[in-house]
Amino acid sequence: MVVEQQAEAYQAGIRYLARREHSRAELRRKLAGKGFAEPAVDAALGRLADAGLQSDERFAENFVRSALRRGQGAVKIRAALRQRGVDEDIAAALLDLGDAFWWQQAAAAIAKRFGSDAPADRREWAKRARFLAGRGFSADIAGRVAGASNAP
Repeated sequence: MVVEQQAEAYQAGIRYLARREHSRAELRRKLAGKGFAEPAVDAALGRLADAGLQSDERFAENFVRSALRRGQGAVKIRAALRQRGVDEDIAAALLDLGDAFWWQQAAAAIAKRFGSDAPADRREWAKRARFLAGRGFSADIAGRVAGASNAP
């Protein structure tokens, strides 16, 4: 019975991973939600990782790449990775891209949404800063980029 449930959990894990990458924590939640016992889930996750089918590092790389394409900032990406159970060290390594990179990301998001003109007044600056904060940029980057007409 236990071996059979482990095999079923493993096959279910493969089906989930065939659709998209998942973190180990995401797979654990999904398999447990399907009614698999904890020992069967642990065994299936171990087998999936050993076979190279599941990797938190690979999941995080894909997730970060996708979030960057959507114009998200480090704060939002880090929180989303944490929510998905990705280790903080993995997230930190992937998001350590330097202030210049995040400045450019924020400037591109501002230019796409508001154009390249500098804000006309304090109210427009605040609107841009809130926009960037909502996208997950740090308060420092959001405040500096919101008032600039272009990147340094």
